Amino acid sequence: METIWYCLVAIMIAMYVVFDGFDLGAGIVHPIVARTEQEKRIVLKTIGPVWDGNEVWLLAAGGTLYFAFPALYASGFSGFYLPLSMVLWLLMLRAISIEFRNHIDSPVWRPLWDALFCLSSTLLVIFFGAALGNVVRGVPLDADGYFFEPLWTDFRVSGQTGILDWYTILVGVAALAALLVHGALWVLLKTEGDLAQRSRQLALKAWWWLVATTAVTTYFTFQVQPHIPGRLLSQPWGFIFPILAVAGLFGIRWFLARQAQLKAFLASCLYLVGMLTSAVFGVYPYVLPANTDPSYSLTLFNAAAPEYGLKIGLVWWTIGMVLVTGYFIFTYRHFAGKTSLENGGHY
Repeated sequence: METIWYCLVAIMIAMYVVFDGFDLGAGIVHPIVARTEQEKRIVLKTIGPVWDGNEVWLLAAGGTLYFAFPALYASGFSGFYLPLSMVLWLLMLRAISIEFRNHIDSPVWRPLWDALFCLSSTLLVIFFGAALGNVVRGVPLDADGYFFEPLWTDFRVSGQTGILDWYTILVGVAALAALLVHGALWVLLKTEGDLAQRSRQLALKAWWWLVATTAVTTYFTFQVQPHIPGRLLSQPWGFIFPILAVAGLFGIRWFLARQAQLKAFLASCLYLVGMLTSAVFGVYPYVLPANTDPSYSLTLFNAAAPEYGLKIGLVWWTIGMVLVTGYFIFTYRHFAGKTSLENGGHY
């Protein structure tokens, strides 16, 4: 039962990255591909009907984490108190930037919110990437399962680590490259004309950055967390996850070259899912490794809720996911197709 919930949490985090990832990516590419006021409004309108719904996956993942692995929730939210507070403020700033931009027609007002939209989206991606890097690298857990990390210490990956070190920053940069490409592909999928062409060119150029950061991050991940290559060697079937990531990575380039916009975007989704599931598979059965003493690590077995609660919760989780899935299918079908300003709306 613990393994089932481990997989369910991983699935919801992956869904958040895929869905809200293109929202964040649109914010990153927004000032690069949109040159006119009309183009900026179109980029915002591509995510306007769905961005707030996409963030539900983050709330659902956090709630499921609290329910299924309360020890991890307690330890992680206390140890990562500072960066979580920063993420909360960035999420609010990004939402305000989207909603407030067109409230006042002013040459100062709109550029200000455009800049904050891009800045908050970029920093969120870097912090989310650094968070993943912290989980993979491990944190300084004590015998009671608690820790606290400042924003940075000496930038080393062992001992009294901080949220930011050379490895977690590297993962953050890789996440930025991945969601920049993902966002550019989304804008390409939803727009036409010069805006779509600039998005395509940006995705093609950033793809090389993504290839480089993927290769470098993978290499250093194996050095920083030796449990991952050991896990892959002991369970060779797990190579299917990095294979999916590689297939998605090169699929992006293949489909872009052939003007297959939807397939290129789906290949980006496959890459993101493949990378996240590779990390999840690699650290199993840890949910929060300790870089002090391995015996202090939180696993899905010593951090999980009681068996009975997990069984009952699975029933309600299934009902909730059926409703969420139906909502997402309806929403994305209703707003399918290219985006224009002809239908109105305040974006």
